[in-house]
Amino acid sequence: MAPKPLLSSGMVQSVSAEEVFQVMTAASSQDPAVFQASSARLKELLDMFGTYDALHEIAAQRAVPIHIRQQSIIQFKNAASSHWRSRKVLSDEHRIRIRTRCFSFLDEEDETIAECNQVIVSKIARIDYPNNWPNLVDDLLKIIDSTFAKRFADAANEDMHDTLVLRRSLKLLNAILKEFANAKMPNINRSMGTILAKSQVALCGYYSTLVLSSYLSNTTLSPRACTDILLGHLVYKCIVKLAIWLWNRMDRAKSEGIDSAASFQWISSIFIESANGLKQLVAVRLSIIENHLATGLASNPYASRSVDILTRHIRLLGKFFRRLQELSSPRFTSLPTAPDVVAWYWDQVVLATKTPPLIADSPEAPYPVRFLVQGMVLFKENLSQWKPVRKDGRENETVLSKSFVENAVETLIQQFMPLKGAELEEWSADPEKWVNDEATDNEQWDFEIRSCSERVLMQLSGQFPDFVAPLLLHLYVNLATKPAGNLQEIIQKEALYCAIGRCAIKLKTMIPFDQWLQMSLYQEVHNTGEMYPIIKRRIAWLIGKWVSDECTSPTNPLIWEILIRLLCDADTVVRLTAAIALRECIDTLAFDINVFAPHLPRTVPQLMKLLAEAETLEIKRRVDYTLNVVIEQSGERILDLVSVIVAPLPALWAAAGEDWLFKNSLLVTVTKLVEATKQQSISLTEIVVPLVREGMAPGNATHLDEDTMDLWLAALRNAPSMQSTQLVDLFPLAVSTLAINLDLLGKVMSIIESYFFLDGALILQRHALDLFKAFNLALTGAAIETNLKDMIIALNLLIQVAPSSLWGEPMHTSGLFSVLMKNIVDGESGAILLTEHIYLMSRIVMADRQMFLRLMEATASPAISESKLYEELLDRWWGTWDNMSEPRHRKLAAMGIAALVSTARQDVLQRLPGDIFNIWTDVLLELKEAQLAAVDEVDETGEQVLSPLNLQRHWELDEAPASYYQDTEGTSEFDRRKAVYDRDPVRTVVLTAYIAERLNEARMAYGPQAFDEILGKADPAVLDTIRSQLARG
Repeated sequence: MAPKPLLSSGMVQSVSAEEVFQVMTAASSQDPAVFQASSARLKELLDMFGTYDALHEIAAQRAVPIHIRQQSIIQFKNAASSHWRSRKVLSDEHRIRIRTRCFSFLDEEDETIAECNQVIVSKIARIDYPNNWPNLVDDLLKIIDSTFAKRFADAANEDMHDTLVLRRSLKLLNAILKEFANAKMPNINRSMGTILAKSQVALCGYYSTLVLSSYLSNTTLSPRACTDILLGHLVYKCIVKLAIWLWNRMDRAKSEGIDSAASFQWISSIFIESANGLKQLVAVRLSIIENHLATGLASNPYASRSVDILTRHIRLLGKFFRRLQELSSPRFTSLPTAPDVVAWYWDQVVLATKTPPLIADSPEAPYPVRFLVQGMVLFKENLSQWKPVRKDGRENETVLSKSFVENAVETLIQQFMPLKGAELEEWSADPEKWVNDEATDNEQWDFEIRSCSERVLMQLSGQFPDFVAPLLLHLYVNLATKPAGNLQEIIQKEALYCAIGRCAIKLKTMIPFDQWLQMSLYQEVHNTGEMYPIIKRRIAWLIGKWVSDECTSPTNPLIWEILIRLLCDADTVVRLTAAIALRECIDTLAFDINVFAPHLPRTVPQLMKLLAEAETLEIKRRVDYTLNVVIEQSGERILDLVSVIVAPLPALWAAAGEDWLFKNSLLVTVTKLVEATKQQSISLTEIVVPLVREGMAPGNATHLDEDTMDLWLAALRNAPSMQSTQLVDLFPLAVSTLAINLDLLGKVMSIIESYFFLDGALILQRHALDLFKAFNLALTGAAIETNLKDMIIALNLLIQVAPSSLWGEPMHTSGLFSVLMKNIVDGESGAILLTEHIYLMSRIVMADRQMFLRLMEATASPAISESKLYEELLDRWWGTWDNMSEPRHRKLAAMGIAALVSTARQDVLQRLPGDIFNIWTDVLLELKEAQLAAVDEVDETGEQVLSPLNLQRHWELDEAPASYYQDTEGTSEFDRRKAVYDRDPVRTVVLTAYIAERLNEARMAYGPQAFDEILGKADPAVLDTIRSQLARG
């Protein structure tokens, strides 16, 4: 069918169900041309009236081919929720039909269609329930209840259709509850409360009947039994959603209208029933597995299916307990039988160790790893309730015995912490993946049994130090100091070393680590035994842990000798672990470069070799991270090794491709080299400039701009001069970034400032007009006030370091001066920003009064006269005076207005008796107070101490404020900044003499008689004060 013609403007285009069907049919075509055409048309249809109702109707028609139905409901699922409120594509009649049609999918046999329907209903329900779909939950619960009633009434027979309806209905209810439970809106929370009240009793009844009464009372393997436990599992998922939602709101129950006592009682009853059922279900599952050990579960499909469902359901019970504990540990411990449940879980952990081969990460294992990890986590998080002394200092009545704690520690170290054969195989097969997984164990400890057991040990050590520490010391004396003779002893010793590392803080005063290094560990790292890499790798990790936890000092030369030895080992895992440990030891407050320096010549080449040999970019990043720390801590001692580091970098950069994280790490490497080599970093320009260009290139900048600009800034700050034309050639890139990239304004302004300090005159000679145009664009854009202020400060600096002949004309031609004056005239900027504008104008007029006059004249227009410009400028000058808190800024503004007075413009002189005299009176009286304070100071010999200019003001401090130097200490730019600061007229010129000279110039230019007439308009007392202060000099 041909598409309907477009309707008139403002009308909605509609589509027929026939066309939608044809398009969906064509979308399944194997012909690429037909497929592409239909896809393009479908994209158009999704914005047309009637499409979504047609898609949903096609998906509901069982006679339509399954692939078309699937495509139709997938398209509906992906787009309908975002268009559900749109009257452009859906009418109220469409929505009613779709909501009604959703229930027709409850006996849908295709899993894809059914799952899409669950998503669709949950999304629509979030929008429509209860206002536009008030019967949704009621109708769904009625279907579930009536179908369960039929099932319970006939226990002998299995109606597959009813079973399908129950599965679909329960999954749909679970999807709705999940959607509502994750929402934060008050109206949805109220809806969730309504659903809870309607369903909680019924759902608990279903679960009790299905699992506790039916399944556990008759554990015969049958299709009916499998279905009972599956339906029970689906019901319990709904119960968990409701219970967790309610549990999470009990702290604010009163404000949300929740009965906290009744809620706690309901959740307690669920917890007790779940705990009792868990113990029985675990026993049933284990019994099924044991009964099929000889033939295997695959020989009995009902046994295999039962074990699979039971495994998932037992894990769900554990997740429920864990979530309750996570949300409120104190409330969890107050649940009836909670301590018993935690103890039972630990008993299961201990029981599993009796036959370790029965432990595996498989749903068919007698003791699945995930089940044991759940038990360990629950045990770990509840240990605080059994420690000897409570948080409030009172003794605990329920304390774990010393023997229990010791047995737990030994179980962990001997059974769960040793490396298993499969892990050693992974070590050999993919060493880099193995190291990376080990280095990220913090992310996986609550999923991996070995990592989890280490955390349980740490918690035991923290809660029961008087029991754990002596035991570990005993194990250290008996095992750690004696050589291991076979693989089993090596693996056990490795586990003990791991335990000592994890509990380092508790053991640092008990284990003589330096002696251990010398007497045992040093010999073990030199052992060439085939299996000794297992110990060597753990020694590297152990040293890194003890040093980073500040349990031993990195000033022991033996530490570095051992780590460098391991860094050169033949085993990849050992080398990589040593590299990571090296970083942990170097990146500490106690690190002493003098102790480490002799090892630099071996360390850096080995790290570069590791970088070159590493196959995975994750490992390259880790090694490079260590290299960066080595460079940073070594400082100028790295100079002799710069070529070793730099030579492979281009190849590493090229090989990284689009691994932006590694490229960022390489940028940091070069930045650290520049910062470490300081003035000598000019030799790195040949690699810095290409990296900056590539890092800021379109497509790359999104990922690399921040670290690239850090490198750029470091190169500029450490450059001794602008002798490198390559650095100058990068300046246009800074200009374009200033003009177009608001996100990088802060960083690019620091870079531009560095260029100004290096050679502002050269920059203006080459790029003045483009630079000021970029400033113009940035100042008139949407930059935040902090960045706007930084730009004005940078211009202020530029005026100080370059002659007016270079900045005057381009400042006008670019329109920048007009923008600055517009900001001043409008007066709409914040007080801080306006004040910075006045500082800038002060600098300009002090630098070249005639240039300032020419700029003002050129800025005048028919819209605003020159006189009006001066009027507005002087209004802001006086209006911002009280915002100038720092004395050096007040002096700058006073000197600037004095320079403006010297131009003898009528517009300015007429303000002299008022605002200008007031400005000078304020600052001159501040000088007088400073002089009086200075007289009172004496040095050690009793002589009076006066400042060079007989003043004690902020502008005469020996050092500028820390904010002025912008963290440039130790760089060449620091000296450049200090030089500019030291020659600043605000510091070097006597204010009284400056004002007197500018007044005399004005008097001569304006005419003595006329000038005196203007002075005669001043308040006599103010005029006398001015004359008195100027006469004092």
